[in-house]
Amino acid sequence: MNPPDKPPHASLTHFDATGQAHMVDVGAKTETARVARAQGHIRMAPATFELIATGSAKKGDVLGIARIAAIQGAKRSSDLIPLCHPLALTRVAAEFTLDPALHRVALEVTAETVGRTGVEMEALTAVAVGLLTIYDMCKAVDRGMVIEDIRLLEKAGGKSGHWLANADE
Repeated sequence: MNPPDKPPHASLTHFDATGQAHMVDVGAKTETARVARAQGHIRMAPATFELIATGSAKKGDVLGIARIAAIQGAKRSSDLIPLCHPLALTRVAAEFTLDPALHRVALEVTAETVGRTGVEMEALTAVAVGLLTIYDMCKAVDRGMVIEDIRLLEKAGGKSGHWLANADE
């Protein structure tokens, strides 16, 4: 919480002293190895889950295409998020976990770079794009799918160091 004499935007790095949005200057920061992990889920009808799990969806390999989409999403984050820096990613990994009991597919993305700013936005964007791709490929049979719980799990590197989400969050 900001002290009462400071405007609410004072601790937000994407605003200058007058409250105007700007791209953060990272020029003086040290290049370090940076990693971020994010996850999200998509819930669906049992029949839709079965199509994905068995690889029998009419449009093809849903998870294979969603994996490529997630990687592409990470690479295009700065095109989608106005104040996000373009980064030279060194690695993006997208891993799916199928939960038959909940008819849910989880996606966890790890994004890595060596740079002056973190890769949290790239990991989060990758999760969103990967899950949206599953929705797009399966919407003909299930428009009621729900994308949920997209969140950062972990980030490491840079001045702020290591951060890990609480297990109970």
